[in-house]
Amino acid sequence: MPRLSKLDRSIAGRTACVTGAASGIGRATAHLFADEGARVAVVDRVADGVAAVVQQIAVAGGQAVGFVADLADPAEIDRLVREVTTRFGALDILVNNAGVTGVAAVDSEEWRREWDRNLAVNLTAPALLVRGFLPWLKAKGQGRVVNIASTEGLGASYAMTPYTASKHGVVGLTRSLAVELGHQGVNVNCICPGPINTGMTAPIPNEAKARFARRKVPLQRYAEPEEVAQGILSLVLPASSYINGVVLPVDGGMTAKTDLGISKLL
Repeated sequence: MPRLSKLDRSIAGRTACVTGAASGIGRATAHLFADEGARVAVVDRVADGVAAVVQQIAVAGGQAVGFVADLADPAEIDRLVREVTTRFGALDILVNNAGVTGVAAVDSEEWRREWDRNLAVNLTAPALLVRGFLPWLKAKGQGRVVNIASTEGLGASYAMTPYTASKHGVVGLTRSLAVELGHQGVNVNCICPGPINTGMTAPIPNEAKARFARRKVPLQRYAEPEEVAQGILSLVLPASSYINGVVLPVDGGMTAKTDLGISKLL
């Protein structure tokens, strides 16, 4: 029986670059893309982590090449773009996942250091990577960019101005690039993860995580990294050709919830 639908839901044979891919959401995304038949550039500043992910993908029968780069350094970004495009000769998908975080009150001594670090990695690096890879993303008229922001890009938490400002910037960057690049065949979208079990949240005690989830998250739990990766995959499918400029929370309903004190009864 012939299929009635016409749009392709496979990324097999496509080339993807995933930053921050040695752990957490980035690693889950690299694994998922490779499972789906994509060739994956695994990028991180942690060489051992990059090697481990590449090996895991190879053992599972996938295709991946590792690249070590510190995305806080624009020269490293330029080098990365050259190396990835030389190695693969193409780039269809860019996932800007690499990020840093930190708590710093605005009147603290460490605030300026955190401000510079968060903006460099979380906001400037994604913009420079899009600029660098743009000729390849435009080449087939089906380029996909997914920027990873945070629910902090939709609200704010105490003493996190560097991180929160950078993630609000990622949301604005996404929307602006979607407007600018859409007619050039490049779709740009954004994921805003909520509470996820990653290295960033590992220091939080399990009891505190459970308490937070009960109060704030309708699903009453933290997500696993692959649950975010599946959302990323949905945005880069060839079939997602009319999804552009979207800012998608993957947060268990946290940003949808209005807290009127009912949570105190739970």
